[in-house]
Amino acid sequence: MTEHQRPANGLTELVLTDDVRDELLDRLLSLPDPVSDVDDAMARTHQIFATLPLPTLRAILDFGRHIDTPGVMLVSNLPTEPELPPTPSDGGPCVGKSRFVAEGVLLGLSGLLGEPVAFVTEKEGRVVHDIIPTAPGAATQTSQGSKVFLNFHNDIVHDPSGRYDISNPDFLVLNCLRADPVNEAETWYSDARDVLSVLNPGTVKVLRSPLFRLSAPGGYVRMFAGGKEVYSKPVAILSGPDHAPEISVAANGVRCLTPEATDAFDQLQAACRAPEAASVVQLAPGQALLVNNRKGLHARTQFSARYDGQDRWLQRTYIRRSLWNIRGRAENGSRRVHA
Repeated sequence: MTEHQRPANGLTELVLTDDVRDELLDRLLSLPDPVSDVDDAMARTHQIFATLPLPTLRAILDFGRHIDTPGVMLVSNLPTEPELPPTPSDGGPCVGKSRFVAEGVLLGLSGLLGEPVAFVTEKEGRVVHDIIPTAPGAATQTSQGSKVFLNFHNDIVHDPSGRYDISNPDFLVLNCLRADPVNEAETWYSDARDVLSVLNPGTVKVLRSPLFRLSAPGGYVRMFAGGKEVYSKPVAILSGPDHAPEISVAANGVRCLTPEATDAFDQLQAACRAPEAASVVQLAPGQALLVNNRKGLHARTQFSARYDGQDRWLQRTYIRRSLWNIRGRAENGSRRVHA
């Protein structure tokens, strides 16, 4: 395999040595609460993660900057919290956490990919998102769900232009603090390049046509639309060249405008589950998943939640390669962006 050649399928994994893991942990134990000064935390964690062995550091940097690299990467044997408090039953954030190793891992990896960004409609505008199941959200197509399969999607952002792929995060990082009690939860990722190889040309042509309207994220609907559905203008699901396509599917729903579009969308969701397209991982503590939010779609299986302090707990960041082209929507002096 050449230097930048993408595997046909399967999860690319980086495994840190125990010595590297322990050195990172030693330096992250003194990290202050990032909430108090995110820019300071980003500088500190960037300095720490810049000491990764050169092949590991380059692999992560290349993942973020090259067109032809895989759309998902698993990083394993990362530092974990010496003492992890109970999983918040209300979906977080955790109050009274005394160490911030997990946040340091999350921000350190994020800083190698780009700039973390906070959207006012997502997790109350925080940079670090606690991804935790809740009883009220159990059956929803959201990060608080557990009783239903979270359909293949990417994380989109409402945009007044009617295009919901403009202000999107370019990447997500998911860091696992605690697995679900019986290890049921699976995170799936399907690269659009592999999905194209599964679909027939007629279906691809329909998916490249502006025959779909993407539903705005639930946070925007609740905060700014009074709970009423808000949709994008008619857009294509797929765009760009076949060797480097971009794909856009809203978790909150897609309205298909013709019977042909409905059929094509159903075929797309089925193709994402095909062995030729899907990468599957059961995240465990000490593992983080780097996800390109434009190259593919991700999903999550249903899993058991007990709301007893031992439920699945991930932390997530949204990352942009640059905040400059969404500067008109940013709050002055803040990383928060109106969405």
